[in-house]
Amino acid sequence: MIDVLLVAVAEVPAETLAAAARNFEGMNVRLRLASFAGTDGLPDSPLLAERRSFAQSSAALGRKLAASAAKAPAPKRAWTHAQRDAWLLRHARKSKVLVALDAQAVYTVWHLARVNTSAHACYGVAAAVRAVTDRRERPGYYTRTDFVNALPSPKAAVRAAASRTRRLPKAVARRAIGPRVLRTDPGARAWRMAVGAPGLPENVRFRLAKRVGDGLRKANRPSGAVLTFNAAAEQTREPRHRADLLRTAAQLELKRGQVPARLDDAVAAESACADLSWRKGNGKAAAASLARGMELAFHRVLHFDRTESPMAGDPGAYLAALHSGAAFTAMTAASGRAEPAAAPPSDRPLRLLFVTRKNANFLTEIRDRYEDRADVEVRSLDITNEPPLDALVKSPARMAAFRLGADPAFGHTVEDHLRPHLDWADTVFIDWCTGPAVLFTAVDPGTTRIVVRLHSFETFSVWPFLTDFSRADDVVFVGAHLRDLTVAAVPALRGSGSAPALHVIPNAMDLGRYDRPKSDDARFTVGLTGISAVAKDPRWALAVLKLLRASDDRYRLFLIGADVDGSLSLAARAYAAAYEKEVAALESSGAARRLGQLSDVPAALAGIGVIMSSSVRESFHCGFVEGAASGAVPVSRNWPFFADKPNGAHTLFPAEWLAATPQEAADRILALTGTEEVWRAAASEAAAHARSAWDWPVVANAFDALLLSPSTLLSPSTSPSAEGGESTEIRAFQP
Repeated sequence: MIDVLLVAVAEVPAETLAAAARNFEGMNVRLRLASFAGTDGLPDSPLLAERRSFAQSSAALGRKLAASAAKAPAPKRAWTHAQRDAWLLRHARKSKVLVALDAQAVYTVWHLARVNTSAHACYGVAAAVRAVTDRRERPGYYTRTDFVNALPSPKAAVRAAASRTRRLPKAVARRAIGPRVLRTDPGARAWRMAVGAPGLPENVRFRLAKRVGDGLRKANRPSGAVLTFNAAAEQTREPRHRADLLRTAAQLELKRGQVPARLDDAVAAESACADLSWRKGNGKAAAASLARGMELAFHRVLHFDRTESPMAGDPGAYLAALHSGAAFTAMTAASGRAEPAAAPPSDRPLRLLFVTRKNANFLTEIRDRYEDRADVEVRSLDITNEPPLDALVKSPARMAAFRLGADPAFGHTVEDHLRPHLDWADTVFIDWCTGPAVLFTAVDPGTTRIVVRLHSFETFSVWPFLTDFSRADDVVFVGAHLRDLTVAAVPALRGSGSAPALHVIPNAMDLGRYDRPKSDDARFTVGLTGISAVAKDPRWALAVLKLLRASDDRYRLFLIGADVDGSLSLAARAYAAAYEKEVAALESSGAARRLGQLSDVPAALAGIGVIMSSSVRESFHCGFVEGAASGAVPVSRNWPFFADKPNGAHTLFPAEWLAATPQEAADRILALTGTEEVWRAAASEAAAHARSAWDWPVVANAFDALLLSPSTLLSPSTSPSAEGGESTEIRAFQP
């Protein structure tokens, strides 16, 4: 009896199988059918001994192989399944005729014939019938040839050995780089040394480093993964591979709330990749590298979720790798405007457009003032109400590509949506130097005047570098210290020519509504407003409270606003946890009280006799100034980010308001609240100063000069950090 194995990949119609069986009638054969499509519904036949589907489950193949097979052409996909079916392989070895019933099955039959070299391999039933007939007519010949062909083939042996040799290192590596090995100190150390060993080919080192690093992460050894990526980067010269390794290491450290050990190298590596792509004319690749580098340099863990920032001391040094890059220089180059901004109209009201994205909290008094004027027509635009524009704001990489001339579609979209607003407005006031500032300076504004106001966080972000300041006429800062820091960080704001005029104008605040009588027990109540950000550093205020209560346990601290948000990063979570532990202990003794978000802050301030600013940095700190205007004695930390700079809290506030340490703050509070008379006198003096310097009727004059009569602005004065540039400093009151 001759065994015949029929192999089908496509579905076998019932009539086709019946016809095939009839062709073999009377030939003393035993048929077996292996079908990839399944065998349900096929008719029975006396000649058909067995039928079976050789399709494997995803679990049997494994996740990666199943995904790979799903993408392969049908013939290769079928063989991937067939070679893992023991029944099919067993009968392929003992069958004398192997038959592909369809074209897609030929590939599988060809592989099976390499396993059984003595068998006939046929395509189609007719060829199979001829092979069976020949075997029946010449049995002696096939007895000899089958014996010879059954001996091991040298070529087949070589192929099998080569295949096993290729598979062996992969199998060994999978086990050796698995979490079980990498959880041990010797295993982790050995692989780190292997990855950093000299002489490995670049591609091999890169792939191996990725596998070892991923294995260490899965083994819960993130520090080992960081060391591995950095060690591999040290031996890697290919720019893209080196940048990927350094960035991956830096991202791991940032995820753990740490400042990356090789942050500067990671940013420099991405800048170098951007320069290579830029020189090759690939603007999109250059933009992607710049976006990755800036994402690292301005990660929130570095500047917002800790009480320190690596940029605060020397912005120029911190950003040197970006500043010196050719692609970065091209991205931040001035596009300029075709015409200067026109003078305010004399024959009709000034058309003033206020632009924000979600946050218009600091525009209320300003917008109300000009909406009430007959000589000003006001409109407002929130970018979130323009979905196509808002989608662009969420992609710094696209913004960078546009600045590099590699994404003209970006410019067309912005032009289509903003041109009607620019054609209408005489002046556009953009609050916050974020996405909207980038959009409005992405197109030529014509004769429309562009004013951008920067508060604080923007300085520690990518936005000022994506904004084309050559198309902005004026940039407003709420504090001279923020102006100095931003100018030092952003080259486009320095010098003359295309740089905009720089102004310092305090925030708009209606301080009159805080003038309310103090409660009887306010003298011993210290207040702190706005504590949700780590930069507010409320733990500093808790340290002051402990010192106060060591002298007099009547002192207590009221915390106004949402609690510290620990959900933003591991670094923020660590700070929030330490704060929660300390404040909970003080709450239990009645020393501290969290008031949460309040709808009537002036009423709450009526019960507060001392107002504190505990922040490490601020742009202006409205809550602190409002507390001073309410008649609370002001005590501000000399904001550490700016304490050693020409401008800071020490130039914004009177010197007697400041304290460098918790002990100094406690001493000032104890001295000024020692008696009712001393406290009320100090509070009255502070309130008078706050209202005369920062109340809205005073500051409004500076906004009138800026927005309505730009020709009346004060003469420029040299900015101490502008490296020779000039700025206009508009201050309603010089303390």
